Amino acid sequence: MLPWCRTLVCMMASSGSFLALMNTQNKLRTLVPNFTFNLGFSGKFYHTGTDEEDEGDDMLLKHRKEFWWFPHMWSHMQPHLFHNVTVLAEQMKLNKQFALEHGIPTDLGYAVAPHHSGVYPVHAQLYEAWKAVWGIQVTSTEEYPHLRPARYRRGFIHNGIMVLPRQTCGLFTHTIFYNEYPGGSKELDKSIRGGELFLTVLLNPISIFMTHLSNYGNDRLGLYTFESLVKFVQCWTNLRLQTLPPIQLAKKYFEIFSQEKNPLWQNPCDDKRHKDIWSKEKTCDRLPKFLIVGPQKTGTTAVHFFLSMHPAVTSNFPSPSTYEEIQFFNGLNYHKGIDWYMEFFPIPSNASTDFMFEKSANYFDTEVVPRRSAALLPRAKIIAILINPADRAYSWYQHQRAHNDPVALNYTFYQIISAGPQAPQELHNLQNRCLNPGLYSTHLERWLMYYPSGQVLVVDGQELRQSPASIMENIQRFLGVTPLFNYTQALKFDEAKGFWCQVLEGGKTKCLGKSKGRKYPDMDSSSRMFLADFYREHNIELSKLMNKFGQPLPTWLREELQNSSWS
Repeated sequence: MLPWCRTLVCMMASSGSFLALMNTQNKLRTLVPNFTFNLGFSGKFYHTGTDEEDEGDDMLLKHRKEFWWFPHMWSHMQPHLFHNVTVLAEQMKLNKQFALEHGIPTDLGYAVAPHHSGVYPVHAQLYEAWKAVWGIQVTSTEEYPHLRPARYRRGFIHNGIMVLPRQTCGLFTHTIFYNEYPGGSKELDKSIRGGELFLTVLLNPISIFMTHLSNYGNDRLGLYTFESLVKFVQCWTNLRLQTLPPIQLAKKYFEIFSQEKNPLWQNPCDDKRHKDIWSKEKTCDRLPKFLIVGPQKTGTTAVHFFLSMHPAVTSNFPSPSTYEEIQFFNGLNYHKGIDWYMEFFPIPSNASTDFMFEKSANYFDTEVVPRRSAALLPRAKIIAILINPADRAYSWYQHQRAHNDPVALNYTFYQIISAGPQAPQELHNLQNRCLNPGLYSTHLERWLMYYPSGQVLVVDGQELRQSPASIMENIQRFLGVTPLFNYTQALKFDEAKGFWCQVLEGGKTKCLGKSKGRKYPDMDSSSRMFLADFYREHNIELSKLMNKFGQPLPTWLREELQNSSWS
């Protein structure tokens, strides 16, 4: 059991409060070995109080080596109000200079942001400045996720800084007297003796509490609370309580909860508290209203192209490395945070009528994406385009050949899809990318775990190729886009290219690039039969799933089911 209690000091402490702080630490050390308060400082407030408070500041500095220390902001300003990393760093440097001048040890690699500002929702500039000025490795917050009761809060790692969950002890600057505790003193004692405070320590291997110096003035409510809590825990459990410095504590936490290293970004505008500590320069209007999730080689680029013609629909800015796809939810880009993600979208001219979207075709079959997407975009609509999975697999194989993949060039399609467990790993890698995305029922069911069926549209990729105007009308109605765009007039079939192109003024056409509509030999019959058998059960499950949430079966799926019944 590793609870770690600390207090906050802003360099304005009376001498009486300082003595109470020392007495508290010494008392708690008899109960918890090496118990040490971690004190925060905002140097601007040094020697700005009454004579007694100035004396308390001097006593704190005289005994500075008795405590651990962490930097606050120089003037206790909220970091999310600073939009420039340089300006934010300058504020930190003032506090660092103060620490150096007064011999305050600040080598614990831990910092706290005033009012939790900038830690979560993440303010990227805070993390950058922390690392540049202080070399910070650990911080903490009550805001991830902002749940009640507090013991359900978790940790995460962002930009190399470990964020630990801070618990709520119910003691604040305005909470001073025992009889004035919110709800009365009985509520405090109830929390300590088997209630919320006790459960927090009992159910969390690591607990971090923050209280404020004024709690150690007057009747010493902080001392009463934590001394009573520790004694109750030791009386009624076999837990062994100890204290660790911040970096060791964080490493222990993520050793126990390794699955929490990856954050789960949520929409700051869905929580009033989060919106209050989020930069006013940021807006949730830059988040997309719908996603085209794939899978690859089913027509996602064509739908992206067609939707971009619509005057009310706006796609993301292109990525320098992945072109029209951001690929945020499925890979390393996710760890760059939502600020990075939103930079790919313009600020809409009318947030209520403009429809922003992104298309990343490998979202559909990547396991972590639906959960991540639903956390940030719970009201987004999801569009998946499905073609016969056998055709999709063959198209991917030919795509890899066109891009000079040595495995695709050196093995036939049948050798790839039928390879057994003894085949080389690189062959299995291509086999997985050919076959796994076509397990449509498995992937679609995962999306439906996180999104209601009314927010998910399955597009018939075969009909998209044959009659894109009717498909685009269905998509517009599903999204609720107005006015309806007339794709019958906007699209024209290009005989030479073999697909539909945009009609421009003067009768000219604008088509997708050379890589689209690529001609290649028909699939051999052995591969077709192998894949029909491989996908048979998955196609049956897909039909049941689509019937369940009331969407018509794609033409290719009806044909496959009919062929299966004949065989």
